Amino acid sequence: MMRTGAKEFVVVRPLYSEEAFAQDHEKVYRHGKTMLDHVKDYFTCDAKRAKNAALSLLPVIGWMKIYRIKDWLLSDIVSGVSTGLVAVLQGLAYCLLASLPPWYGLFSAFFPVVIYFFLGTSRHISVGPFPVLCLMIGSVVTRIVPDEGPALNITGLEGLTRDEQRVLVASSLTFLTGIMQLAMGILQVGFVVMYLSDTLVSGFTTAAAVHILVSQLKFVLGLTVPGISGPLSLIYTLEIIFNKITSTNVCDVVISLVIMVVVFIVKELNDRFKSKLPVPIPIEVIMTVIACGVSYAFDFKTRYGIDVVGHIPKGYESPIAPNLHILQETAVEAFPMAIVGFAVAFSVAKVYSVKHDYTIDGNQELIAFGVSNIFGASFKSFAASTALSRSAVQESTGGKTQIAGLLSAIIVMIVTLAIGFLLEPLPKSVLGAVVIVNLKGMLMQFRDIPYLWRRDKPDCVVWLGTCTAAILLGLDLGLAAGLGVELISVVLRAQLYVFGCKMNDSLQIYEPEGVKIFRIPSPIFFANIEFFRSKLVEAVGFNPLRVLRKRNKALRMIRKLLKKGDLQWTSKGFLNTSCGFIKESEDESNMEELDLPTDFKDLPVRIDWSTELPANIIVPRVDLHSLVLDFAAVSFLDISALKGLKTALKELIRVEVEVYIVACDPYILKKLHDCCFFDDEVQSSMFFLTLHDAMLHILKKHPESTEKKSDFDRVKKTHFYLVENTKHNTILGIVNSSFVLQIVTTVTVHHPEGSLRSRDRNVRIHFYF
Repeated sequence: MMRTGAKEFVVVRPLYSEEAFAQDHEKVYRHGKTMLDHVKDYFTCDAKRAKNAALSLLPVIGWMKIYRIKDWLLSDIVSGVSTGLVAVLQGLAYCLLASLPPWYGLFSAFFPVVIYFFLGTSRHISVGPFPVLCLMIGSVVTRIVPDEGPALNITGLEGLTRDEQRVLVASSLTFLTGIMQLAMGILQVGFVVMYLSDTLVSGFTTAAAVHILVSQLKFVLGLTVPGISGPLSLIYTLEIIFNKITSTNVCDVVISLVIMVVVFIVKELNDRFKSKLPVPIPIEVIMTVIACGVSYAFDFKTRYGIDVVGHIPKGYESPIAPNLHILQETAVEAFPMAIVGFAVAFSVAKVYSVKHDYTIDGNQELIAFGVSNIFGASFKSFAASTALSRSAVQESTGGKTQIAGLLSAIIVMIVTLAIGFLLEPLPKSVLGAVVIVNLKGMLMQFRDIPYLWRRDKPDCVVWLGTCTAAILLGLDLGLAAGLGVELISVVLRAQLYVFGCKMNDSLQIYEPEGVKIFRIPSPIFFANIEFFRSKLVEAVGFNPLRVLRKRNKALRMIRKLLKKGDLQWTSKGFLNTSCGFIKESEDESNMEELDLPTDFKDLPVRIDWSTELPANIIVPRVDLHSLVLDFAAVSFLDISALKGLKTALKELIRVEVEVYIVACDPYILKKLHDCCFFDDEVQSSMFFLTLHDAMLHILKKHPESTEKKSDFDRVKKTHFYLVENTKHNTILGIVNSSFVLQIVTTVTVHHPEGSLRSRDRNVRIHFYF
């Protein structure tokens, strides 16, 4: 109940160990499903399940039923047209990253969008070319079909031009990427994206931005630089660029600088005044149209020798089948592409789903992108995901559903079928400049480094490791290296996390004399069990195994002296009858017996290890009588941890330290019983429901522990009370004049100099000063 006029709860209940709680409260039996039950459920089919399956495989049915034509259609049309114009430009620009003719980027901005309209669960992302994926495709394309020299000896590439070979490689790679995504979606493994942390993705995309920036320098500077792939390709590319820097085309540089400055300024204005602008100013499209007109009017290609987009064929090309030999050659590169493409798209989709309050399905997203890439690859498009800037345009211009995406695909189709020839005089340096300006968001992630270093150094190491590896080794190997660094970080955190966070971080909270509270803040398993045991020894202040051996050696020596007559038992204790100095025994025989529990048989009295021992025998003192292990944060234990934990508990119990385990998860407790963890020494009675229950039990058993003398120099003298309900034989709480433990009592206790008022006649107050 709640006390009147007080901000605290009054709770009355018995003191519970796990056994006592189980006796008083019957548990609900839950029948766990076997693997066979799950298989049967998976293959069971009825009308309801068939309907749900259809709706999940075709999410378009779900949102089309709630589509509000009057409210949403106009917004979707405006958004679709705006996004379509941006998609045309980005399709051409990002295609250069893939080392393909520019117009194939228009295919990638059309076919995947149409399929995603029916299968995707996000209503706001704009599907199409993504610069990081394009760059990964480009590295594979230039590896198999280099700029200089013959292509790899692969069946099916004979008799094709260089561009045709590259298109076949890109489409086959995209097909394999789609197969992998579709397989992961069918197998319901969309959770794999969880292994790509935000830190890793940030470092990876930043490194990709650096690669993209370097790859576009040849267009901005008007240089001919062969495509290089593999480790250190970025270094080699920069070396070639610096060697050819004197051959820079000044016209390309001027055009690029003008485009970058204008686009950057207008984009900043769009961000600053986005609340006042009905739609963002499509500055990339505007500058592209102007650049096309100026290039055509002044014949830049002939007069200044700049490289332009050139001929753009009308219409779509006939579908092709993937090359099986290329699939075998590119299997290693396809998997990271499948993961990166899905991870980026899912991350963006999740942001917009939270903002607009609808749900997305990760497994269905895998299926949608898998089918989109398989279908698009058949029509010579390359792997699709989502570009952050394009999705932002679709959402910020009022897009409500994927109808906006479908309309953007129609805009791309119109350009492909009818007006593509207008883009033929467009300088490639304009596309390169547009790509570089759009890298701002990814490059600004370098600012995360100081923040991560201050907040979480292991995360900062993951970021730096991933970024550095991806820059130097390439994006595919860099992603693998980043995952390795992240895995090492997770293992080290779990293995080396500081065990035993103490409970006395506040001046008003303390551990009673002879009691140690040890908190375990992570699961215990094979990798950290030894570290756990070493930190436990450090926390208690002694090695229990060494103390046990010392005690057993002392008992062995006492028996030997009693047998020889050098030591006798009297009413006043042991009497040393030997006149000479008794040397401590160095007998190391039967060492395994020293690890057994102390045995006082054949001795006239039980040895009190806290007193002075006879015959100058010295054994380390143990001032600890109770150890509380807080298992609240322990989510699992493996077999190695069970063995190590049991050994540690036995060592402590054998040196007469009472061990209590609190807040243990029922699953772990059941596992302990199933694994025969308990025996005559390690008993289930050591488990308590909460830390508070265990502490009350200890203080009742050891009332002398309620006052910690060493704290008197730091804290003014404190008065303690043990409040006990004599009727129900339950401890109600511990009270002090400041704060020690959470007060759980039905009595109101004031300072000893004041009055004491009780609402329960069956309460006994024990005073400790």
